[in-house]
Amino acid sequence: MHRTQPSARTTARRIRWLVVAGLITAAAVITVVIAAALGHQLPQSSSTSASLAASPHASPGEPPGAPDEADGVVPDGTTVFDDSVPAVAELDPGLLKALRRAANAAAGDGVEFSVNSGWRSPAYQDRLLREAVAKYGSKDEAARWVATAATSPHVSGDAVDIGRSQATAWLSRHGAEYGLCQIYENEPWHYELRSEAIGHGCPRLYADPTEDPRMQQ
Repeated sequence: MHRTQPSARTTARRIRWLVVAGLITAAAVITVVIAAALGHQLPQSSSTSASLAASPHASPGEPPGAPDEADGVVPDGTTVFDDSVPAVAELDPGLLKALRRAANAAAGDGVEFSVNSGWRSPAYQDRLLREAVAKYGSKDEAARWVATAATSPHVSGDAVDIGRSQATAWLSRHGAEYGLCQIYENEPWHYELRSEAIGHGCPRLYADPTEDPRMQQ
């Protein structure tokens, strides 16, 4: 039987069809690869967005919800003159004025007042309380060191924790002259304004915050 050879035109059409088919297949493979790559990245991107939404102030590397300066966290080296730090700027004006007057006088004796803590947001105070409960093992023991957000004088801007032993030693001798008083025996760094102390001396110390009537609310 005689077999007819394909014409040159037919051969050309077959070649073009094979080329087109090959291009379509290659495009499909590329599309699948790109979709897979994007699909792999989406969960990570969504997770990052969720973390930022949960903690708008969080810095890179901080766990979600971690407090920062806007909540009252104090950077190292902060003094009572740092108005750019919310923990200082949000203190009661009378307390801040007394602190600065005392700090200027202490500087003449070579003593600098550093601030370990001042004003705190309610959320930051709640976090500190939870950490204290975990550290001390019970709410009752934690209450000796950390108040609730509803009762803490830090949240209201009426308390400051002064750093460096030289500064607290200076305040224990001269603080009453400026109306600055230590309130708790177990916290020699914690000072509040008691204006009447200027003429009558500071009131008796509480052993710890659990003896303070303000903490019983």
